[in-house]
Amino acid sequence: MAIESMTGFARAAGTVGVHAFAWEVRSVNGRGLDLRVRVPPGFEILAEAARKRLTGAFARGTLHVNLQISSDAGPPRPRINEAVLAALLESIARLPASETVRPPSYDGLLGIRGVIELAEDGEDALTVLEAPVLAGLEAVVLGLKEARASEGRALEAVLNGHLEAIARLTTQAESHPARGVDAIRLRIASQVAALLEASQALDPQRLHQEAALLAVKADIREEIDRLQAHVVALRLLLEQGGPIGRKLDFLSQEFGREASTLCAKAGDAGLSRIGLELRTVVDQMREQVQNVE
Repeated sequence: MAIESMTGFARAAGTVGVHAFAWEVRSVNGRGLDLRVRVPPGFEILAEAARKRLTGAFARGTLHVNLQISSDAGPPRPRINEAVLAALLESIARLPASETVRPPSYDGLLGIRGVIELAEDGEDALTVLEAPVLAGLEAVVLGLKEARASEGRALEAVLNGHLEAIARLTTQAESHPARGVDAIRLRIASQVAALLEASQALDPQRLHQEAALLAVKADIREEIDRLQAHVVALRLLLEQGGPIGRKLDFLSQEFGREASTLCAKAGDAGLSRIGLELRTVVDQMREQVQNVE
């Protein structure tokens, strides 16, 4: 399964009679799945359908979803609700006659709420549009998945490049001459000689023991072993694919810790340069990991 990016855009549009609709979805990075859906008034049922479909299709990302609907049906036409008007007239007829109350006129009756309605030509817009708009929703979801998958393929290539660089630098650190026994012995002997020259009061035997302990603590064998293990784990994650963004983020933090420790313990300019380059590559990788679903 390939990895997907959390960034992408898709649009799907269509027409039904005098009505036109268009879905647009923009996806950006997010800690979880955050859906922000906007639909015209009266189409709220389609907003719920969109949330349900998108929740099933994506695991992470902030999705801005917008449905636009327009119509060429012209302005709404006034229509008299004859049933309501007839009921009003029937009720008025049952009222007792009064010399002080004037009989109602049509202009007064037509001003009562519900007697005059504004009707659009044709059937109710939601009834006409619901099925085509839901089909458009499916098309825009598939389009967004393809956009995120395409971006994911590019991301995977970049991450593999970073992975190979980390593996190469780890190998360079492991085989660096500064880690050799002779180099370590020479470095320690030089440091001990400098200390003894500075002060004759120091115990040479004790000084050599402390130097040996420091050399053991400064060894980067554990960091190299962990870096190599993380390289294997990252390869397996990329091969697995799917929504692995959180795991990649955690693993990139582990890479960063080992690279920083290697720099701190290097004790040699050449190893320090390798460690700094390693940290740079890890930081670049972590920036890209933030885009993975």
